[in-house]
Formats: sequence, C-alpha cells, structure tokens
Amino acid sequence: MTRPDITLTPAEQRALLSEPLKAALATVDADGFPHIVAMSFLARDDGAIYMTSYAKAQKVLNVRRNPKVAVMIETGQQYAEFHAVMVRGRCEVIEDRALVEETMHGIAAKRSERQSTPGGAATSAPKRVVLKIVPEKLTSWDHRKLGGRY
Repeated sequence: MTRPDITLTPAEQRALLSEPLKAALATVDADGFPHIVAMSFLARDDGAIYMTSYAKAQKVLNVRRNPKVAVMIETGQQYAEFHAVMVRGRCEVIEDRALVEETMHGIAAKRSERQSTPGGAATSAPKRVVLKIVPEKLTSWDHRKLGGRY
C-alpha cells in the first residue's frame, strides 16, 4: 500500500473539516519551541481555517511574532480508525469585531447546529481576534483505507 492510497480525497477532506471536531493549533513560542493548543475552528469555502482567540493569548502573541503555524484535525479512537488533515500555513491576525462574531456564530452552528453563540462567548467578542490560517501545504491520511494492513 502506498502513501497516496490512504490520502483523503478532496471531498473526504471537506467532510472531515465540516465535522464538529477540535483542532490542534501549533505556533512557535519565543524560544523556538512548539506551543500547541486545542481550538474550535471553521473551515470556509476560501480554503482558509478560521478560529477566534483572546487578543492577548499566548498563541496570538506567537503568531504576531512568527506567522508560520500548523493545524491538525484528527479523529478515530484506534490506529486503524485514524483519519486526519494537517495544514501548514501562515496565520493572519484579524482585528474585526464583525468577523469575530461571524466566526463565533459559524463555529457554534457547526458544533450544535444552532445559529446562536453561547452568551459568555458573545460578550467576549470585543476582546477577541480572528486567526485566519491560509494553507500552504496540506497532508491527509485515512488509516481506515489500510483495511487492517499496517
């Protein structure tokens, strides 16, 4: 079995990115070490991944210093079930309250199929920014395609 045999198709990638999963966002800290945090996210039709964060959070400070990031969205409980998308790209910090609120609403709707943002999150919007990750390299895998051959 070759690597392309377990790669997710573009349709499978879109399906995975639309699921209400958490993403692992990796930034680079001031000492050059990875800083990894769990994040809710929204994949948009423009190909970018959107997240929100408090403007003063460590991940935002890291991105302002070095915009190179990685994001991994993975699911499955056992090796034979793992399937994932890993995106490497550059992150833009956007300070736009309307976009923050729009992104928060989109994430809430994806997570619970409702259009409202939880109350606490909505009141925090003025203190938040959007992290827009523009992919430069995308890698995916689906161990379910191995059919037990690993």
